[in-house]
Amino acid sequence: MASGSNWTPKQNKLFENALAIYDKDTPDRWHKLARAVGGKTVEEVKLHYQNLVDDIKQIESGHDEESQALVKYEPEIAVEYQPFNKRKCKAANI
Repeated sequence: MASGSNWTPKQNKLFENALAIYDKDTPDRWHKLARAVGGKTVEEVKLHYQNLVDDIKQIESGHDEESQALVKYEPEIAVEYQPFNKRKCKAANI
């Protein structure tokens, strides 16, 4: 997920937690997400979110290298990997 700015692991975690709190119907959602993360503008948060959405779509479509490698070489792990993606999508309101 390459956004226009660097995100620390802590900021990513804060972002993910904030997404679970502020759904798509939350008034001023982007401002609240940016405030929850800290050190990011509304535009940076929107771009990071769009990159997350794009990553999830790519993973679910099976077009990313990581999920293809899991299915090919570690099918038992791939079974565990899929439910994680669904939870991630739900948290991202997709």
